[in-house]
Amino acid sequence: MIDFNSTLKIALNSLKVNKMRSALTSLGIIIGVGAVIVMLAIGSGANKQVQANMESMGSNILTIRSATAKSGGVSMGMGSKPTLSVKDADAIKKNARGVDAVAPLMSSSKQTMFGNQNWQTTIYGITQDYLYIKNYEIKDGRSFTKDDDNNAAKVAIIGSTIEKELFGDINSVGKTIRIGNVPFKVIGTLVSKGTMGPMDQDDLIFIPLTTAQRKVFGTDFPGSVNQIIAQADSLESANIAQTDIEEILRSRHNLGKTQENDFEIRNSAEFQEKMKSTVRTFAILLASIASVSLVVGGIGIMNIMLVSVTERTKEIGIRMAIGARASDIRLQFLIEALVLSLIGGIIGIVAGIIIALSIGALFGTAVVITLSPILLSFGFSGLVGIGFGYYPAYKASLLNPIDALRYE
Repeated sequence: MIDFNSTLKIALNSLKVNKMRSALTSLGIIIGVGAVIVMLAIGSGANKQVQANMESMGSNILTIRSATAKSGGVSMGMGSKPTLSVKDADAIKKNARGVDAVAPLMSSSKQTMFGNQNWQTTIYGITQDYLYIKNYEIKDGRSFTKDDDNNAAKVAIIGSTIEKELFGDINSVGKTIRIGNVPFKVIGTLVSKGTMGPMDQDDLIFIPLTTAQRKVFGTDFPGSVNQIIAQADSLESANIAQTDIEEILRSRHNLGKTQENDFEIRNSAEFQEKMKSTVRTFAILLASIASVSLVVGGIGIMNIMLVSVTERTKEIGIRMAIGARASDIRLQFLIEALVLSLIGGIIGIVAGIIIALSIGALFGTAVVITLSPILLSFGFSGLVGIGFGYYPAYKASLLNPIDALRYE
């Protein structure tokens, strides 16, 4: 019968005698586990950041853009032909299933000025529902009212980038800016939403839709808009709403069965799912690459243990001569390999957490450290120790006691 306690003591004592070798043997596992922790933390952080950015832009959104105009056979881009109107938006809100809110809008780039400061930005002519759909919040001042829209009031709500570029440290609410040549009173500022990729979500100005149509952009088609934004009440109803919106607009625009749509519908839910899937795949790829380090560390353990078997041949012979069985020798070397792996795993976990947090603080990136990858990497390090330690242990247990005692 195997005396586990005595075998464990012998294994641990052997590791203590060869401290430097033990440390170097564990190094591969430390690097591997640490790399897995760091990579998964960065991948999870990226996934969380993408989700936060998506939510900041609104969820379950359907963007309807007017058709493409052509000049001299050259496409002018989606939205260049005015085929959508405020009445289309009203029809969608009234008849499309699963639609929670609808907001028609116009947008264009304009020069804005305050005093001797000027800034090129995007002006959005919107209704109140647009702020709700896109999750914009008022920081100071107030939002638009029905009277602002009915009277085409020259009032504006500005993003934090505009506030910084035009006003600096001055309180902007109540001040008058010029959009083109038209004066606008700033009635509110927006809570910052930050950037998403190259897009600055705070570099914009909102004005009432009627004001944009009559006094800023102008249009040859009264009531026309560039886009209509619709929000579905759930992810599941987004596709139903998209189908209904297409049918409603085709009917309102008198399009025959063979005619192409004079509008385009983009479903943000599909885009969001693709982005999340891409980030998840990227995180798995990073973890897989990092896991290779664990395998390399396991190979290192096996090589060092094989060298150890050769160096300790006489010790093994003595143990067998005084009654140790092959199973005792095998267990001893397995314990040594397992202990080296688990110690390396613990140190790797601590090092990985510290490095991940340091990267997050240094580069300002999101890192998410959860229990699952820690347990996974620690358990895998143990399996690596057993897996790669078995062959040296098995080889040691096959030694002939007489031959082992004669070994020099």
